[in-house]
Amino acid sequence: MTIILEEISSSSTTTLLEKPAVNDEREQRRRVHHDADIVIVGGGIFGCAAAVAFGRQGRSVILLERNLKEPDRIVGELLQPGGVAALEKLGLTDCLDDIDAIPVYGYDVIYYGEPVKIPYPENAGGTSSKTPEGRAFHHGRFVQKLRAAAMKQANVTVVETTVTDVVKNGWTGQILGVECTTKGEQDYYFGSLTIVADGYASKFRKSYIPHAPEVRSKFWGLELIDADLPAPNHGHVILFDGPPVLLYQIGTHETRALIDIPENLASASVANGGVKGHLKNSVLPALPASVRPSFEAAIEKGKYRSMPNSFLPPSTQKTPGMIMLGDAMNMRHPLTGGGMTVALNDVVLLSELLSPENVPALEDTSKVLKQMRRFHWERKNGAAVINILAMALYSLFAADDSYLKTLQLGCFRYFQRGGTCVSEPMGLLAGIVSHPLTLFYHFFAVALYAIWIRISLAPATLKPVVALGGFGVIWKAICVIGPYIFTEMRS
Repeated sequence: MTIILEEISSSSTTTLLEKPAVNDEREQRRRVHHDADIVIVGGGIFGCAAAVAFGRQGRSVILLERNLKEPDRIVGELLQPGGVAALEKLGLTDCLDDIDAIPVYGYDVIYYGEPVKIPYPENAGGTSSKTPEGRAFHHGRFVQKLRAAAMKQANVTVVETTVTDVVKNGWTGQILGVECTTKGEQDYYFGSLTIVADGYASKFRKSYIPHAPEVRSKFWGLELIDADLPAPNHGHVILFDGPPVLLYQIGTHETRALIDIPENLASASVANGGVKGHLKNSVLPALPASVRPSFEAAIEKGKYRSMPNSFLPPSTQKTPGMIMLGDAMNMRHPLTGGGMTVALNDVVLLSELLSPENVPALEDTSKVLKQMRRFHWERKNGAAVINILAMALYSLFAADDSYLKTLQLGCFRYFQRGGTCVSEPMGLLAGIVSHPLTLFYHFFAVALYAIWIRISLAPATLKPVVALGGFGVIWKAICVIGPYIFTEMRS
């Protein structure tokens, strides 16, 4: 699509979020001429944080969002300590205030009724406090606080509009901005750089990202009222003869339950009562006794909602004038709650690489693309660890064959050892330890420990046979983690 700038009327109808008038020529350009240094599509976690970060650097920013009402979704409710640290770097920690956010200090993993607490490690890098702390909350409340921060930023103009297409230079392929529909009328916004962060269901991904999301399962969400959790201020992972269940408190009275249901799960078939049948017959008996009353009440209330659990590997940005980020560019299974941490750390890194000191003029497309190549590789210290860990842990926790069951048991017993067997893996999960080699070491240490457990439990006469079977466990471990390592090594 090629647009002739002179033909676009500056009187297009828009829905603008009003702020006190300031004597700023650039604000007039944003409001009247719809022109800025940066146009951001998507007012979610990434988009709002990026708008604030770039606005504080002196960039002129237009933030476009389809619907500015409070979002209501069942994931994106647990911010790991690494995400809290990123908020601190961005000067946005006050967005966690007054939303009834619950402090989180670690996890309680319950394996067939046997619990082990795995706290966040103390004195780990990336946090300013001695004891790292995550936060759990209603997703929409947190987003609204981020949007409010963007609206208060002097260099940012927030517009409620539906982006329908990009505006492209027909000769060079350069993205010049976006086409929108505002109150039924066609509208346009232009920037030296367009950042697209329109979420997991991105309408632009197919045209500009070389990979497509792979949906592995769905999380079905329930909201429990006044649930009696075994370990307050901890996330809970329930492992049993079925896919994993997550429990974490998101408000004074509310606890989120997320139940993973892969496609074609027999216990959730129509013949077995569908999702409700799986919840009542398989999940409910596996929960701690203290949680069952509130869980059963939520089942009977019948307010089930689902979200796809997707995997989308990252890719280098190569489109001149446009960057696609957030869930539109990279997703991992939400089992480990790492999505918002990745997004906020990406904002920190991106705002550093594209700062006025590093890129004085965003019109310098070659310089921006060069910085985006750096971004793709530098983000891997944190994002790659979270991506790989999320997918590998999900494979273990949703074990559906004997080798994966062996690895699952090995992982649980490994946590029971304590010390670095807990502190370093939890540092990785929390987003405060970002060393890929640490992840690989512990993953294969779990595999070897699982083999040792299997041999020790076998009768003496069968130990040699079981030992030989250990090669199958190692191979399964390689098959689990290998593909995700490969996807992170690609450009």
